[in-house]
Amino acid sequence: MPLTIINSFASWVLKQRIHQIELFIKYPNEVQEELLLNLIRGSEKTALGTEYDYASIKSYQAFAERVPISTYEELQPLIERTRQGEQHVFWETPIKWFAKSSGTTNAKSKFIPVSNEALEDCHYKGSKDLLCLYLNNNEDSELFLGKSLRLGGSSQIYEDKNTFFGDLSAILIENMPIWAEFSSTPSNKISLMSEWEAKIAAIINETKNENVTSFAGVPSWMLVLMNKMLEETGKGNLLEIWPNLEVYFHGGVSFEPYRDQYKKILPKKDFKYYEIYNASEGFFAIQDLNNSSDLLLMLDYGIFYEFIPMDTFGTANQKTIRLSEVELFKNYALVITTNSGLWRYLIGDTVRFTSLNPYRIRVTGRTKHHINVFGEELMVENTDQAIAKACQLTQSEVIDYTVAPVFMIDKEKGAHEWMVEFKKKPADVALFQRILDETLQSLNSDYEAKRHNNMTLNPLILNVARENLFYDWLKDRNKLGGQHKIPRLSNQRDYLEQLKDRQFTAI
Repeated sequence: MPLTIINSFASWVLKQRIHQIELFIKYPNEVQEELLLNLIRGSEKTALGTEYDYASIKSYQAFAERVPISTYEELQPLIERTRQGEQHVFWETPIKWFAKSSGTTNAKSKFIPVSNEALEDCHYKGSKDLLCLYLNNNEDSELFLGKSLRLGGSSQIYEDKNTFFGDLSAILIENMPIWAEFSSTPSNKISLMSEWEAKIAAIINETKNENVTSFAGVPSWMLVLMNKMLEETGKGNLLEIWPNLEVYFHGGVSFEPYRDQYKKILPKKDFKYYEIYNASEGFFAIQDLNNSSDLLLMLDYGIFYEFIPMDTFGTANQKTIRLSEVELFKNYALVITTNSGLWRYLIGDTVRFTSLNPYRIRVTGRTKHHINVFGEELMVENTDQAIAKACQLTQSEVIDYTVAPVFMIDKEKGAHEWMVEFKKKPADVALFQRILDETLQSLNSDYEAKRHNNMTLNPLILNVARENLFYDWLKDRNKLGGQHKIPRLSNQRDYLEQLKDRQFTAI
């Protein structure tokens, strides 16, 4: 079958989904309410359903009153029972797949259940909808005339007592439909390689002569691959290698600190960037418009959403609200109930709504990865935007960064201490530092108040990291590739002190 016919047919099939998306946009709260009741009805006979008497739950109010909000640590005993072979503990159908995740950098592993329903109706559905929305917005796309270069996490699948675990990307590849494998590069064998540096070399060797029309992966690690590709081939930009490139599907970390670097290696005016929001726990939101950073919350993936306003999060007055009660531009901690049996699960991400019709969001950070030692409520969204502006105004480029508090001692005021690794260092580091501080004040009124006349916070401290510092830190901990990263913000100094100790010790 000629590629042009395949491209036309695939586009037609994917775009049929648009009508269903329009339905949940029109009736969002009804779709969510029905979804929740279906999840409850299906799990009445599970161990958890029996404990909380799901059979008598007929409304959201009853559900919220009876079922507690849970962290992973609180759900772990139930998850372990299933990993040991016991089924129908928290979900109605057998679960044999577990996405192994260490959160961001913690040594302790999490094993997130992935049901067959979640694979089909959430993860793969999300991937298809991403293509569907992109094609709906770009009628002249020739995406399927070539292949998508994917860069997922490393690792193979491991078996333990008739259950299996590995990186989510490995599980998705293991269960991938034939159509997806046909349209992707590199091969599954290379995609699942565990050793990061050997994997990068193999990807370059296999893909440099392919007709790549798109790529997908985490911006920070994809940038490493793309720069290595340019070094290997001696080309000036990626379009000299793959002239038919048209879109980059990205997620995992904020794109803002890397945007200008991508524009340099992809000098095509109409090149598209499409963001997604997914995790081991589920596929949540997709950019549905060209040239927009807002993400459409996908409401029919078997996930019921609740939200905790961050101004009450972790306090005695903490409250949980439904989608119908959210407000624009407020930060919320995300709570999910999923078709893998995660009931009122606090995933650890924070979001804010940029639109209520339809419901669109931006990911603003992590509940644990912000700085609020001095009441400044600094979010990752703030620091990413400030870094991007400082880079733009000083013609510099950043690889990675992390921030920690400098605690008050005696009469000394507090501060924020940064460790920043540059790809292209600013000619005037002090100017970069000042722009960074002033931009943060313009973005965050709480930070501005604490910085006013150095009332509570002294000017930020900026450490320029040596080359490969962040890479070496991750390599030490066997965390290269995938979605591994050092937390950008922390209320403690652990990560910063470890980096400072490593600053003068190269591998």
